[in-house]
Amino acid sequence: MDFEDTPELAEFRAEAAAFLAAHAEPRRGDDRDWSRNAASTDPEVAEDFRRRCVEWQGLLYEHGWAGLTWPREFGGRGLTPAHQIVFNQEMARFDVASGFITAAQALVGPTIMQHGTDEQRARYLPPLLSGQEAWCQLFSEPGAGSDLASLATRAVRDGDEWVIDGQKVWTSSAQHADFGILIARSDPDAPKHKGITYFIVDMAAEGVEVRPLVQAQGVAHFNEVFLSGVRVPQANVVGEVGEGWRVARTTMRSESQMISGASQSTGFDAVIATARRTGATRDPILRQELARVYTNEAVLRWMGWRTQTAVMTGRYELALHGSLLKNFFTRALSHRVELALDMEGAEGTLGSDAEGDGFWQYQCLNQFASRIGGGTEEVHRNNLGEQVLGLPREPDDTRELPWKETRRS
Repeated sequence: MDFEDTPELAEFRAEAAAFLAAHAEPRRGDDRDWSRNAASTDPEVAEDFRRRCVEWQGLLYEHGWAGLTWPREFGGRGLTPAHQIVFNQEMARFDVASGFITAAQALVGPTIMQHGTDEQRARYLPPLLSGQEAWCQLFSEPGAGSDLASLATRAVRDGDEWVIDGQKVWTSSAQHADFGILIARSDPDAPKHKGITYFIVDMAAEGVEVRPLVQAQGVAHFNEVFLSGVRVPQANVVGEVGEGWRVARTTMRSESQMISGASQSTGFDAVIATARRTGATRDPILRQELARVYTNEAVLRWMGWRTQTAVMTGRYELALHGSLLKNFFTRALSHRVELALDMEGAEGTLGSDAEGDGFWQYQCLNQFASRIGGGTEEVHRNNLGEQVLGLPREPDDTRELPWKETRRS
């Protein structure tokens, strides 16, 4: 593998470092960093975090650092993935974040670029990139999670509009979204992977009701979304009618890669800071677990370098499967947040009275969102078995049946 910057990338790295030093403070790894406040259960702090994320994304956009790989006509710079990797490496050292804006861009941007119309690209991509408009993903349903293709939300054509009825669940940040990407059943007579259509939905449209789901840590990151007679214009169909599963696969590939590559406020620096504060560094068993945190972080970094090498050299056979990245990431996350909570001892039983308004308590509970979101660990193991190891596909006698004849929960 080749980790050295080319002269062009070295110049770009220096330019990025200078921009970041001029507009942001270095990350310190403790509760002085505002970028870790996505974990806050205080509504005012959480709202301030969202505001600062929008401001940061706007600053990136204004100075030409947003969407480095996006085409210039959509507000990007048309650079290579290698440039984005270099910028992310530099940005990780600073106390900045774009929050869920980054996730929305990863989910929506590639899908509309690849499958959208010229009008959709021109209308939605620039304000998505600048952070002016927020998005959510309306995929999962109460009876269609891991088996997403069994979804039951219906879309019925009525002239130049579609009428949508159904329920979505586990929708991140729906309460803050201006638009949502949605897949719905448009042909119940087709097999479950067919007859699905992909839509852009205005979250302010009549018939859209968002109900926040309060999680164990006391925040409502996820939501239920009810759709009752929601009218969506034909112009908001992404891709071809009935080909929504193919379009959705673009979104889902981006999702697993986005989760595995997410910037974290729970890295080794944060864990070791807690260990030193609580005196856990004197315990030889805990020191070994701290070494495991460091090792996992190093492995993740090497995985990233391998992907970086694949991108920079065009040798894409070197790139790791997204499911491998996602599952190793979530295993490492689970280990370090549970270790940090253990090191707090009796303090770990507290809530907001613990260090950083209960930072580690929040992160320990929140680990399950990463382990389930973007496909459960078990689903990704199936992907690895079938797509990497060549094992037989999981038996499914419903794939070719008309959806209306399949068994559903």
